[in-house]
Amino acid sequence: MDGIFGWLGDHGAHQDLIKQMGQAAHLAPGVPLHEHSSPAFGVAASSRFGKADIHVENGLAACLIGRPVFLDAELAALASERHPAVAVAHGWLRHGEKLPTLMRGNFAFAVLEPHKHQACLVLDRVGAERLCYAKHGGQLVFGSSIQSVAAHPAVGRTIDPQAIYDYLYFHTVPAPRSLYRGVRKLLPGQLVSFRNGQIQTRFYWHADYTPVEAPFATHRAQFRSVLDQAVRDADGPATAAFLSGGTDSSTIVGALSAARGAPVDTFSIGFDAAGFDEMEYARCAAERYASRPHEYYLKPADIVTAIPVIAGAYDEPFGNASAVPTYFCAQAAREAGFERMLAGDGGDEIFGGNARYAKQKLFENYFRVPAALRRNLIEPIAHLPGLSSRFPLSKLKSYVQQANIGLPLRLESYNFLHRTPLDQLLTADFIRAVDPSAADAALIEVYERTASDQYINRMMHLDLKFTLADNDLRKVNSMTEAAGIEVRYPLLDDRMVAFANHLPVDYQVRGQKLRWFFKEALSDLLPEKIINKSKHGFGLPFGVWSTQYAPLGDTVGDSLASFKQRGWIQPAYLDHMLAMQRGPHASYYGVMIWVVMMLEQWLQANDH
Repeated sequence: MDGIFGWLGDHGAHQDLIKQMGQAAHLAPGVPLHEHSSPAFGVAASSRFGKADIHVENGLAACLIGRPVFLDAELAALASERHPAVAVAHGWLRHGEKLPTLMRGNFAFAVLEPHKHQACLVLDRVGAERLCYAKHGGQLVFGSSIQSVAAHPAVGRTIDPQAIYDYLYFHTVPAPRSLYRGVRKLLPGQLVSFRNGQIQTRFYWHADYTPVEAPFATHRAQFRSVLDQAVRDADGPATAAFLSGGTDSSTIVGALSAARGAPVDTFSIGFDAAGFDEMEYARCAAERYASRPHEYYLKPADIVTAIPVIAGAYDEPFGNASAVPTYFCAQAAREAGFERMLAGDGGDEIFGGNARYAKQKLFENYFRVPAALRRNLIEPIAHLPGLSSRFPLSKLKSYVQQANIGLPLRLESYNFLHRTPLDQLLTADFIRAVDPSAADAALIEVYERTASDQYINRMMHLDLKFTLADNDLRKVNSMTEAAGIEVRYPLLDDRMVAFANHLPVDYQVRGQKLRWFFKEALSDLLPEKIINKSKHGFGLPFGVWSTQYAPLGDTVGDSLASFKQRGWIQPAYLDHMLAMQRGPHASYYGVMIWVVMMLEQWLQANDH
């Protein structure tokens, strides 16, 4: 994998430390390590795709990963003529902490000033790249992988029980926490400064949801222009595209085909399982844009093959099962000779496409009813003794209960860790070691930090952090890199995000119609069948297949048997999940079984 890492602070055996941290980061084999170290600091970069490098000059060291665009003409020229890491170093000397505001795109960088014993770390606006750090006394350690940071002898690999709880709750370990005590991850749009042995954090960028009022035609023209620019900038030699048949991937293929004036190679994954396969929509888009389609139907045996790949590719446990089709899709592209793929991730989170946005409107409408009427009539009826458990009052009771939870916690009503009493799910020792309320507090902090009082905007802002930066981008980035592919996200181009954020809120979700503006503005580009399709996703029939395909079932059984020894989840609850999965709830319980299985697989692969 591509990566950067380094430290600021005295370390005598600095050359050995560079090697130690590089080995821990699981960098791509055979790719040279660009490094510079001294007793006072060290920086290093390894880049299979040519997007990471270091630059040391005049007592300053810059370490960069990503493909930033510099808005300053002189810095842009430096980046083009030499390397973006050089532009970061020179830009820091000229602009200091203002530098990231003069950059757009995907990037993470560190600037070290050893003579001042200070440093600065920065992450891009959407979290397309990754950066983490640890402070120990007067030392600062950083890296794009938590493994390289933890490999520094001042840090270590002590697992934080709270991170395990967060993983079970979110199916990933959301920033700023990491799996290891003392190691923190940067949030999207965040800047971390290290001075006088102290850490300070701030956001150099905030999503601005101030609506811009303009005629629909004006918004549409600007949107189509930005889409064309973003796709052209993301394109390049040996570039193909993901095509799931959803709105976003179809938009990217359509826009790329139009920009090129030529067919695009597209890669799609199918599933021979009822309710999971969307190949008909991918074929619909491929036919519309006359693309060169490449299809692969995933088999249960492929999941068995992918499990160790996933366990080895991520630097923390990762529990999103759609990593499997993502990997095989990227692998097919690589085998066909492609080096880059365009993905449609981000459209739901900036244009109002997630089904829960419309669903939550129904709950929020409850608070338009006068409070006296709610308290004195509706809620007493919903709780009538002996009747509230019967239809239709049971539905009314459930509606009232969920509405009164309030956002954003209402979004987690069906979370496994809320649906089951914790003392039945987790061991007593583990419960004592964690703060269950911390996960909810993390959701509330991001929701309330949104620069808007519109709950639709607040939910999209929440999803930019937890659904996109912490989950989907990690999924796609790691799986494409594992397959030897670099990925680009045109819908997450900073210009596109800024445009979408300024749309009036009813352009995002109008009534119960998701992505109203997006679909209306693309009505001439997208097939009607895709515009009108229901939301699906890149799901995986793991729950069903693990009960039908013995090798996969054996992997599940062996993993959960080993996991019982960890002392985190009640063994009886693990047995309960397996039993329920064998019945009519295979898909529902299959989600948590996958999450636990991948946690155990990751721990074993990383010697824990």
